[in-house]
Amino acid sequence: EQMLSHLVTNAAQAAPGGRIEIQWEDRGEEARLTVADSGDGIDPDLTDRLFEPFFTTKPPGQGSGLGLAMVHGIVEEHGGRIRTGTSDLGGAAFWIDLPTASGASGGAS
Repeated sequence: EQMLSHLVTNAAQAAPGGRIEIQWEDRGEEARLTVADSGDGIDPDLTDRLFEPFFTTKPPGQGSGLGLAMVHGIVEEHGGRIRTGTSDLGGAAFWIDLPTASGASGGAS
C-alpha cells in the first residue's frame, strides 16, 4: 500500500492533468505492478540516483527524496525487483516484480 501510494503520488506530481496507468499482472511465480504516467519522463542522467535516500528533483519544500528510496526498500524486503524507463504514455514507468505466494514457497501450495 505504501509502495503504491508513493508511486502514484510521484506520477500525479509528474503529470498534473495528465494520465496515470496502474496495471497488475499475474506472471506465475511473480506478479508485476506497473505505474506509468504521461509526464516529462526521467532524465537518463538521473536514473542511477532515483532510489538514493534524500535525492529529489523537486524544488525545496516539495519533496523529501525519500519516497522512491522507501519503494526500493519495500520491494527488496519482499524479494522483488524494480526498474524504470519510459512508459507508452511518454512519461516515466516503474515496473515492480514481486514473488507470488507460490513463487516464494518454491511452487508448493
